[in-house]
Amino acid sequence: MMRLASPLWLGLIVAAAVLLVVWLLRRRWQRFPFPDVAAALGRAGRFPERTVMAGVLAAVALAPLAVALARPQEVLSRRLERAEGVDLVVALDISGSMSALDFEPTDRLGVAKEVIGQFLDGRTNDRFALVAFAGAAVTLCPLTLDHTVARHLLDEVRMGSLPDGTAIGLGLGTAVARLRRSEADSKVVVLVTDGSNNTGQLDPINAAEMAAELGITVHTVLVGRSGMVPVPVPVRDPRTGRVTQQVRQMEMEINPELLAEVARITGGSSFRARDSKALKEVFEAIDGLEKTEFTSTKLVRYRERFEPWAVAALVVLLLGTALEGLAGKTPW
Repeated sequence: MMRLASPLWLGLIVAAAVLLVVWLLRRRWQRFPFPDVAAALGRAGRFPERTVMAGVLAAVALAPLAVALARPQEVLSRRLERAEGVDLVVALDISGSMSALDFEPTDRLGVAKEVIGQFLDGRTNDRFALVAFAGAAVTLCPLTLDHTVARHLLDEVRMGSLPDGTAIGLGLGTAVARLRRSEADSKVVVLVTDGSNNTGQLDPINAAEMAAELGITVHTVLVGRSGMVPVPVPVRDPRTGRVTQQVRQMEMEINPELLAEVARITGGSSFRARDSKALKEVFEAIDGLEKTEFTSTKLVRYRERFEPWAVAALVVLLLGTALEGLAGKTPW
């Protein structure tokens, strides 16, 4: 098996071809600026002079030189390495209550997105999917190893894109559906919410039982606190129609018992985070829980094979130089 250590050098071949064409056209125009006269003199169809062939050979020599600079290598051995990864879906609550301002430096959703993003950055071998739910549920990112795309879609999550409400059962059911056809040994859902199930056609307990039947572990994370919490509320001026945000104290309903039962049914863990620091600690704990080993192959030993190409470039250059000497003048 062969590989190129620096394949970008192959672009030199294209550059050489372009320069050769430009040089030939420029040289022809300088010698015969009037094509009709050149044809009358019988010069247009002659075999290229030695000096022209010398220039062509000099350009052609760049092709094997480019291959040599790209460093073709023969692979001599491989190494097996062990890594860890799972198929993981984050089901994220984006209901209106996630705008509560009891988390610093932003609201509950902003902090949750930041912590989930940091968690994702540390799980480079996992396939990741993202489900958002409020009064309905939608898959924003299917299972993928492309964490750059997944992180971008996570950053784009906004409240107000779904009907309001907290359909925990629908959110969990949608996440479970993402893992239904997964063949991974470890399948995990991390359910992040700040409320109690108050809408949706699927009961959270039934969704948890579906997950358990499919061998899916569900970890639940309850963010925020109950009681009176500051929440930004849109208020419309009756005279101007202008909408502004006003912070008001609102009563928040939570159901930690429900989330604990969902986790228990699936063999997962239930966490509660009352601030951003606690939320980071929760995801660190989840990171330590979910590890699955698999084997990957890495190439380690190579033999350099650039010498024949370098010799070929030298031979062509010497041939061009010899032709130039016979012609008695430079091709440039």
